[in-house]
Amino acid sequence: MKRALNAQMLIDRARAARRYSLDEADGKRLLAAFDVAVPRFTVARAKEDVTSIITQLTAPFAVKVMSPDILHKSDVGGVALGLSDASAVCDAIATMATRAGIRDGRIDGYLVEEMAGPGVEVVVGGILDPHFGPMIMVGLGGIFVEILQDVAFRVCPITEDDARAMLAELRGSALLEGARGQAACNKEAIVRTLLKIAGEDGLLMTLDGEIAELDINPLIVTATGAIAADARFIITKRSRVTPQSVAPHYENLPVQQRFRPLFGPQTVAVVGAAPWSADLAHPFRRRLRSVVVG
Repeated sequence: MKRALNAQMLIDRARAARRYSLDEADGKRLLAAFDVAVPRFTVARAKEDVTSIITQLTAPFAVKVMSPDILHKSDVGGVALGLSDASAVCDAIATMATRAGIRDGRIDGYLVEEMAGPGVEVVVGGILDPHFGPMIMVGLGGIFVEILQDVAFRVCPITEDDARAMLAELRGSALLEGARGQAACNKEAIVRTLLKIAGEDGLLMTLDGEIAELDINPLIVTATGAIAADARFIITKRSRVTPQSVAPHYENLPVQQRFRPLFGPQTVAVVGAAPWSADLAHPFRRRLRSVVVG
């Protein structure tokens, strides 16, 4: 109950400011409220704040601009990685502030966080579908999402068996086992993360009607665990809406752009409606059929 209240407070605060996306700091606070691991971070309002606020963090650092006008920070040069000390962080903030896509925007500050270590990159997405309610997606990161579109879907809530089946459906699932000499990652950590997001008591079900879109990209998975290195939330425009009243902004999630026919079908003819391979669509279509005829 307490975590639901804390999560609702973050959402209500954004709505009160007439914002319909959470800044990354609040997005990570929301994930942390549901026990999803996130890097330790702080927020600098300006470069002059850096030295005094990062003493509790451990280098290397990442810096990300925070602005309600900037949804995709990397597109405007609003992300700097691998910074070694406070001086490097200050320089990165000063450089960002001069960039064309940033200098004229409303800037809330700069997220300064500890860099996550190397691992397998996984993408976790969520959406409030107008017909089926909260839905969850998982895929392998990098070219597996951007080019190969190697993803799996389910309608929420999911079970532990569902989470394992989603990973098994990925064509690149062997990479999770340590293919070609790579270290195996902790698949159980991915399963736990999926349940924290999409399980019966997970974020999407607890906040059903509040979260229009969720994008964790990447979730970095190592042999010991999984950590959400980047998080983006779009909230609905009024509290506790029904799925049928939602018009999600599908274009805001890069991965979602390629799955619009599944997430927002205009007719019930879902089978064959996707612009990509039928083999990739098949598990999700099967799930939809089970819900429809259920």
